[in-house]
Amino acid sequence: METTTTLDPLPLFDRLRAALLEDLTSTGDVTSQALVHENKTAQADFLVKGVGVLCGVKLLPLIFQMAEHLVSNEAAGRAWDLDDAQAAASAGKMSWDDVQKLRESTERKEISVTVLKKDGERVKRGDIVASVSGNARAILSGERVALNLMSHLSGIATYTSSCAELIAHTKAKILDTRKTMPLWRDLQKFAVKCGGGENHRKGLYDQVLIKDNHLALWGTNDPAGAVRAARAKFPMLKIECEVVDLAGLKNVIENSEPDFVLLDNFSIAKLKEAVEWYAEFRTKSNGRNAQVSLEASGGITKETLVQISETGVDRISIGGTTHTVEPLDISLEMRF
Repeated sequence: METTTTLDPLPLFDRLRAALLEDLTSTGDVTSQALVHENKTAQADFLVKGVGVLCGVKLLPLIFQMAEHLVSNEAAGRAWDLDDAQAAASAGKMSWDDVQKLRESTERKEISVTVLKKDGERVKRGDIVASVSGNARAILSGERVALNLMSHLSGIATYTSSCAELIAHTKAKILDTRKTMPLWRDLQKFAVKCGGGENHRKGLYDQVLIKDNHLALWGTNDPAGAVRAARAKFPMLKIECEVVDLAGLKNVIENSEPDFVLLDNFSIAKLKEAVEWYAEFRTKSNGRNAQVSLEASGGITKETLVQISETGVDRISIGGTTHTVEPLDISLEMRF
């Protein structure tokens, strides 16, 4: 499935450049310098060797244009990516396509990437998802960063898609968590969306999520009171509260106004009981707290996913969408 979710281009410039420099440093690719003439050109294809959902292909033009400039004598020491980032920022929030057009209008075009498949598209063994042509040293310099990111993100999209398919007959939605690789959360969450999942909060700044440690530090085991305090402090933010049993759910729903309640490590039987209780509460509440979403979380795997979704919960958050996935096997094959 194709997604319309956009990636914020500004942080990516710095991170992708740093990823390339982790490989190259100021020395560059010594193997290519020894064996490949600086002016030699080449063509290569990104070949899928498995079955899955593609994600990360739209990063390839940026990676290889950046690699070309990092290995070129002409661009040595020039922070071209930061210049472009400033231009994008001055123009306001831009879509990915707009940023690409900006790049194409200001940069050399010696290296060319042709994207043949879209992020969110299903791929199979033998599919060519993109091709790259241009300076051979640049292609070799960007190869590993491109493959690592695209394989990992496609693995996330593939795993998420398989989870979403398992519960498609229910109303439950798959959500990710904050269990992501530092500095790459936006890309990993983008991959979840490509796979048909939904994003939980982006970070600690955009949604209140009250957990047991917050209650312990707050000084009282009163989750409903914590929700009320959070609502008073941040009336415009969504508020979620974690509970560990039915009594906690009743306390929060009856005495405060959360947007979501996280049912942490509930058994299947307890989840059913919680859903049934809330359904009964809604019929008697005269509209109060009638739109609270119930979220199952904690140790959820594919083996338990269907049963959990069939209890009637609205959301299922799975840390495994981002931290324990198998990469999709993709290689870069040179044409001879």
